[in-house]
Amino acid sequence: MAVVNPSIGVDIGGTKVLAAVVDGLGRVLDTEATPTPGPGSGIDNASVQEVEDALVEVVQRLIAQHGRMTVGVAAAGFVARDGERVRFAPHLPWRDEPLAEKLGKRLGHRVVSRVLVDNDASAALWAEARFGAAQAAPDALMITLGTGIGGSLVVGGRLVRGVNGMAGEYGHMQVVPAGRLCPCGGRGCWEQYCSGRALARAAADVGSSLSGPALTAAAREGDPAAMEAYSVVGTWLGVGIANLVAALDPPLVVVGGGVSAAGDLLLSPAREALEQSLVGAGHRDLPKVVGAVLGPMAGVVGAADLARVASRPTRVGRWGRAPSRVARGRARRR
Repeated sequence: MAVVNPSIGVDIGGTKVLAAVVDGLGRVLDTEATPTPGPGSGIDNASVQEVEDALVEVVQRLIAQHGRMTVGVAAAGFVARDGERVRFAPHLPWRDEPLAEKLGKRLGHRVVSRVLVDNDASAALWAEARFGAAQAAPDALMITLGTGIGGSLVVGGRLVRGVNGMAGEYGHMQVVPAGRLCPCGGRGCWEQYCSGRALARAAADVGSSLSGPALTAAAREGDPAAMEAYSVVGTWLGVGIANLVAALDPPLVVVGGGVSAAGDLLLSPAREALEQSLVGAGHRDLPKVVGAVLGPMAGVVGAADLARVASRPTRVGRWGRAPSRVARGRARRR
């Protein structure tokens, strides 16, 4: 198998930090992982240094085996438009953290070009648009369901970032005024009703002690409590999608993240709720709501590809300008 311009992508999940060598065709050639920091207390209580150490560890392992490469990091947080800082991360310890600079200093000459940092959902959608479920759609919206909710939007083959670089934080739309307290500090955020944690809560509310893959397996086997939990969360998913479709009117909605592995257990009630909740649903074409096809690898594939594209001279074309923050930064330094 010919290897085409490999690069490294890194993604931080609830249980592990995953890094992969990915070639220019989106193929994963090798992986390394380490447990997510914060044992016993979880990622919410990990220190900045612990998270940084974990990121550096997995990248160094791959570089030792495969040599110098570009590196992209998919960060679960609000990444500044210039890609230098993680301004805020609800489930991680970053607060105005200069992550790209710090990782670059620690990795030094072992990486090609600067370390690229991007939002994890943006990286996932980039991967799906390049190599997965959204390849045929120049315009698409993505929702990632994990510990919380992430999101991203691509229009005309280019990621929409917003003036601060923080577009797509759909999980913190308020859907229930004065509702459940969210780690972001707000109340009633969408991710409190539709996420991995929300799914576990919904299961407990109907008398099930199951969570994660065990809950999914039980639902597939017809367990009433497990099926009800997915129905509740899937309905909230559809309600949130309806709000986004009313605002953005995309032709395609891709649902990814760990919770999406349940497939139609989640997506069927979501599609029903979308149709019931969306204004004028009977007088418009509804978007397709599909599952992501790259699964848990979407973040690392997207981060690696964004870093690869950013390291090349800026090109005009569908996939040439997405990491334009890099080109702007270089222009300012000149």
